[in-house]
Amino acid sequence: MKFYHFGEKIAPVIFLFPGTCCHWRANFEEVIPLLEQDFQVVCVSYDGFDETEKTIFPDMLQETKKIEMYIKKKFGGHIYAAYGCSLGGSFVGLLVQRKKVHIDHGILGSSDLDQGGGISARFQAWLVSKMLYGMFQKGKLPGIMEKKLKNKPKEDFVYYDKMLTMFGMKDTRMSFVRQKSIRNQFYYDLVTSLEDEIFVTGTTIHCFYAAKMGEKYLARYQKHFKNPDIHCHDMQHEELLICYPKEWVKEIRKCCGIEK
Repeated sequence: MKFYHFGEKIAPVIFLFPGTCCHWRANFEEVIPLLEQDFQVVCVSYDGFDETEKTIFPDMLQETKKIEMYIKKKFGGHIYAAYGCSLGGSFVGLLVQRKKVHIDHGILGSSDLDQGGGISARFQAWLVSKMLYGMFQKGKLPGIMEKKLKNKPKEDFVYYDKMLTMFGMKDTRMSFVRQKSIRNQFYYDLVTSLEDEIFVTGTTIHCFYAAKMGEKYLARYQKHFKNPDIHCHDMQHEELLICYPKEWVKEIRKCCGIEK
């Protein structure tokens, strides 16, 4: 696991957690220069998803413990904010839930917080890892998926095109990722559950609710966190981050009480 720092060391610290099978740079490269005007930005690069290491993603709890150790070592166990993109929101929830470190503002970016188990979870993880691994090796979508994408309306095409960029599907930059890392990350995110009504004094949980995902996701935020601060956007999953980076940064500043 690697941690990449940007911005002034005296600024409030914000951690950025990538989404499922995403490279940290592809996930956040557009917003880092905007954030570092107000924050010291720390991008987390998970085991198995950093090209400078030969590692395998183990499971959610082992990765969480490594993040906790780093926050304790570098920041005395206390950071100002943390943003979790998709799967990254599960890490934000686990860090707050475990109470080993303190985060003033935990922000979930339209995370789905899907949970499951048993044979179904193992089959889903196998299927997703097989599909994504093949895409990472070739650096592109299968032909039938590429054709469907090109037939989408222009506004939808832009969104999905940017999602593919975030996943590193435009080239073979992610070909170093092992299939086992993909499988482990997907599987352990499913089976590692969050508690209900998580609450920590001095911590505010902010949830970017992408309304086009459906109301069941709003219900999950309200189930797992006590009195979360809901930011509703009539958008798709992580559309605010990948399509409107300046507006996304404004929302982050608003969550953190930094008005400009």
